[in-house]
Amino acid sequence: MPVREAKAATGGARVSVVTGDEELLVERAVARLTAAAADDGAAGVRAVSAGGLVPGDLASITAPSLFDAVPVAVVRDAQDAGKEVAEELAALAADPPPDLTLVITHAGGAKGKALLTRLTGSGAQVAHYPKITRIGDRMGFIREEFRAEGRRIDDGGLRALIDALGSDLREIASACAQLAADTTGLIDQTTVARYYRGRAEASGFAVADRAVEGRLAEALEYLRWALAVGVSPVLITSALAQGVRLIGRVGATSRSQPAVALAAELGAPPWRIDKVRQQLRGWTPDGVTQALTAVAEADAQVKGEGANPGYALEVAVRAIVAARTSH
Repeated sequence: MPVREAKAATGGARVSVVTGDEELLVERAVARLTAAAADDGAAGVRAVSAGGLVPGDLASITAPSLFDAVPVAVVRDAQDAGKEVAEELAALAADPPPDLTLVITHAGGAKGKALLTRLTGSGAQVAHYPKITRIGDRMGFIREEFRAEGRRIDDGGLRALIDALGSDLREIASACAQLAADTTGLIDQTTVARYYRGRAEASGFAVADRAVEGRLAEALEYLRWALAVGVSPVLITSALAQGVRLIGRVGATSRSQPAVALAAELGAPPWRIDKVRQQLRGWTPDGVTQALTAVAEADAQVKGEGANPGYALEVAVRAIVAARTSH
């Protein structure tokens, strides 16, 4: 996973800045930091949202009470802090009270960037968790989830789980925990299918795979099922576009190029490259162009130009299959 960390500067106080917009990973990082502080004898956690603070609040939040020692203070969403509060927060991070454990989260974008620069430059421990967008990174996350449970998942199980659940990391983590608790042995495609068969078969990628393989009846069946269970038409057109583009890009490369090298070049996992190479039969550059044109027309229809997204997607699926088989 794309996580960058830097160790804290030495000193009595412990200040950590957790940045990024992958919410689950940010939450887990905050939980680890506060748990570690509690193990070291810190008092209870005081958590606040920066956007709700007014000048002077930080002083009371980080001060010891009559009965407790200095607490663990968690300030979330520092990018939402007002100007005066941002100034107070930067000063606090640069010179915190003795024994204070301070954890600050920031989305990491342009908003509040000046404050983030000051926070990360103050000698704090920094961890960065950007949004996980690449399939390979999601696969790595899933492997780590099962490894933490003392379990293993093979490539077939990984593909099936991603096909079923998409990109929502929180939902993926929940599924991994459930599978780890409810199954035994190696987790493979069959294991995942028992739990998520309907969702896996309804995914946009399942529709796209069958379309580029020329399996019209199955592609239409999966398309109708996907729409019936609420898969967004926009996600289906995106999957169709990705499937056809990969056919074109992989088809334009040498078969002798290793899948791992090509995967790095195209931003897809090696297993996906191997699968696309198996799907290339029947495709020509002209056919790919025709298929992409059909997908672009469907995309415009489902985004507002047409009254029936389902019909537009069916037309696109038929056009993709025809583009493959007509050459």
